[in-house]
Amino acid sequence: MDFLTLILIFLHILGAAAIFGGWLANFKTPTVNVWQWYGAIAQLITGLALVGMAEAGDGDVNHMKIGIKVVIAIGILVVAFIGRKKVKAGEEVSTGIAHATGGLALINIAIATLWV
Repeated sequence: MDFLTLILIFLHILGAAAIFGGWLANFKTPTVNVWQWYGAIAQLITGLALVGMAEAGDGDVNHMKIGIKVVIAIGILVVAFIGRKKVKAGEEVSTGIAHATGGLALINIAIATLWV
């Protein structure tokens, strides 16, 4: 069980890195790249799996923190989806959508690390 938790944490951090790193890499010409989309999916799935494992085990779960993080993660997923859809259609991704993807990821990372 500990090994699975460690793998999920590893994948969760990689998802955050993909979203945030993709945002920083494209900061001057804002867009939503495919790795940000994959990172958003990974973040939501691994985050929910980690919470489920904590609930099933002896872990103490802060439901308020998790609730806020899930809402933000869904927001990241939605704006990443919209951005990817525009890229596939050959349309320009608006600056707001591109920065919302990375900015919401930054907020979620801050909540994860600073809310004790």
